Amino acid sequence: MNRPLTAAQRRLVDAADPVTGRLRGTPAQLAALVKRGLAFRHPRPPHDHFLTPAGHRVREAEPGPVPRRAEELDTGGGFAARAGGEEAPAKGPARLREVRGAWQGMLELRRMTNTDGATDRPCGWERSHLVRAAALALEAAGHPPADADAEAGYRVRETPQPEAVAVHEADGEALRACAATLERAGWQVGEYTEPRTRARYLLASPRRV
Repeated sequence: MNRPLTAAQRRLVDAADPVTGRLRGTPAQLAALVKRGLAFRHPRPPHDHFLTPAGHRVREAEPGPVPRRAEELDTGGGFAARAGGEEAPAKGPARLREVRGAWQGMLELRRMTNTDGATDRPCGWERSHLVRAAALALEAAGHPPADADAEAGYRVRETPQPEAVAVHEADGEALRACAATLERAGWQVGEYTEPRTRARYLLASPRRV
């Protein structure tokens, strides 16, 4: 079972800068938050520490269990954007807040880890988690993912191509809306036709420049 935050760790998280997520604490305290996946150390001097998307959500939530290691994270803290086709989690305002909070955390991660501080193109985490990154951009923009055994809604899938995901959506207008969302989120997008079924789909890759 995941251990709850200590009182000192909770104070550090609660005191983080509300916009940037910048943290202040002793080296040991900051290292403990990094180990639990709630903070990261900026690679450039002065090597300040900042909340991860998981850390931002912990600060906004009621005290409770949090992930102990960074490798336990999806986009952080057990949250996973819907790729489409899975059993749907509970819907409603709470899910909407969770998705939007994850997207804001991702924009902050872009700002802090892209060398030029850009937020208009994907960061290294997104390039190494393509399906989850594309799904987060789509769900945060309000596109409905496909439920299990449902035809309507988007489905994001891996492809044999390096740094590319496929996005399937039966409705042509909805497919083009997904393309526009991904382009705004910093992805290069092309629309193609599946040779056998003639179904249209997207190939999307994270833009580097």
